[in-house]
Amino acid sequence: MSNSKPAQVIDEHIVEIVSDSGEGAQKCGQTFGTIGAKMGNGIWTVEIIPAEIQPPARSPAGASGNRIRVGSRYMTNMGNEADLVVAFNEQVLFSRIANGAYKNGTIVLLESKWASDPQEEIRAAYTQAVKEFREHGLIVHELNFEVECLKLVDNARKGKNMFALGMLCRIYSRDVEKGHSEIHNAFAYKGDKVVKINQELFDAGYAFARDKVDYHYEIPPYTSDVKAKPMMVCNGNTAVGLGVMASGMDLVSMYPITPATSASHYIAEVFDKVGGFVHQAEDEIAAIGFAIGASYAGKTACTITSGPGMALKTELMGLAVMGEIPLVIIDVQRGGPSTGLPTKVEQGDLLSSLFGMPGDAPKIILAAATIAECFHLPITARKLAEAFRGPVILLTDANLATGVQPWERPVLQEEWLADPVDQSEWDKSVPAYDWDETTGLSPRPIPGQPGGMYVLTGLSHTNRSKVAYDSDTNQTTMEFRSRKLAALQSTLKPPTIHGDESGDLLVVGWGSTLGAIDEAVDTLRAGGQKVSSIHLRFLSPLEPGLKEIFARFKKVMTIEINYSDSVDAPLITEENRRRAQLANILRMQTLVDVDCWSKVYGHPLQPGELIEVLEQRLAALNS
Repeated sequence: MSNSKPAQVIDEHIVEIVSDSGEGAQKCGQTFGTIGAKMGNGIWTVEIIPAEIQPPARSPAGASGNRIRVGSRYMTNMGNEADLVVAFNEQVLFSRIANGAYKNGTIVLLESKWASDPQEEIRAAYTQAVKEFREHGLIVHELNFEVECLKLVDNARKGKNMFALGMLCRIYSRDVEKGHSEIHNAFAYKGDKVVKINQELFDAGYAFARDKVDYHYEIPPYTSDVKAKPMMVCNGNTAVGLGVMASGMDLVSMYPITPATSASHYIAEVFDKVGGFVHQAEDEIAAIGFAIGASYAGKTACTITSGPGMALKTELMGLAVMGEIPLVIIDVQRGGPSTGLPTKVEQGDLLSSLFGMPGDAPKIILAAATIAECFHLPITARKLAEAFRGPVILLTDANLATGVQPWERPVLQEEWLADPVDQSEWDKSVPAYDWDETTGLSPRPIPGQPGGMYVLTGLSHTNRSKVAYDSDTNQTTMEFRSRKLAALQSTLKPPTIHGDESGDLLVVGWGSTLGAIDEAVDTLRAGGQKVSSIHLRFLSPLEPGLKEIFARFKKVMTIEINYSDSVDAPLITEENRRRAQLANILRMQTLVDVDCWSKVYGHPLQPGELIEVLEQRLAALNS
């Protein structure tokens, strides 16, 4: 092949790069996405992460890499099947095919070194795989990247990713200087020599694609108002870290857990520059205990974790509720139960966040739907924790945690920051919990204030924090703690409806499903279907007005990434069917027959699949 054709102008493409774990495909994909974002394209990336830390080489289970959706409009989700794939071996492609990642006509640029491998079984496996791929409808081009890389480095495994980056930048008309700049940013800490060799590998890949690859595209930047605004490019975990700092919280106490760890790593790298402190505890229980202690002393703290960590923190979350201690808990959800799918996406922690502790423990629960909200909601969470004197749980997930997109650079505001700790003298006539009869709220004494000391207890207690087991005290204090949620809900606005105010079908979503749901709804509406959607950020308390909104549609359903029984599954009836988690909550709170559709495939939702599901539901409604 030779590439003498002018670039074909296209609106968007979905690109994947997959390899064995440790070969740098994720770094290649992230860098390619960043270059596209800085050139004004809409970008959404999804990391392809194996479940095991060191999976076997050349195995479907070991597929590692990145999916990048790049286009001439703002991207909000990973899209459907990929258009072009760079693969470092053939075996990693099998898991992607099993996940429905490719279509008839997907272009595969495949490392061909395995065709001449010394081991006969590897040669045979490679030959058979290529045959199967072509039968599957993939357009396979066998290219020996390794030979070219070995002209520059002794070990192609350490550098093939930057060669592939150069190939992709040529194929998609990316700016070479931006490529060099991003390589410098990625490797500068290793010194000039490492930067130089990686830039040379990039240039070699660029030249290789120019001479050997017969595909050449141009994806113009989008021209919306967003493009004119200063933008940032980062993943959701980095955005969470930035949001924690912008909120004025000074302490993050954590224990490493996938997929939340990178948020803590990022904060640990930079927090000291803004006066912050990271405490890596010996376990999840110690982490939340440390955070509660800091919050009790006057400065609201944050702890970051994932589902198994949330389970371990349960008892101390109850202490924060009973003691009415401000606390921000960020849960980067992953697949479960137990250790489940550590590297895969799921929205499985909503019910456990709401109900997963002894007794009645009302708390505020928020859910981020975008990477920008991963930044802004920690600020909101800190304010709510202090205003309503209790724990606030912010749910994100693995899709947001590792996904990269450009988003509007925030203008930092002083009002986001926490107020200085109150050191004025506490009026000793005011009890530690001077609950307001209407709102359940009370002013908060700080132990460091003169006269502000009080005994904290997890036991049932009076307004002066004295242990009390009598019936009236327990009933009254339960009422006050619950009333705070009603007070918060009274300040909220009903959710915005995406689409018409009434119609046949209303789709309700939460968290990272926003982009896929909106794209599916927009496609169906363009075809004349009467479908709309709403997306909830407040899950406890729920945003108001839902029952009135639901009444304007023939049918309401949720779309979620957690488990629900299929209606046609064996033994499933209307009475015993287990529904998706938000659907359960909405049915309970509104008494509306809310239906659901959900999957736990371990990867983000694709708009094409949602279109098919919604078409079926609409057809049933109108039959």
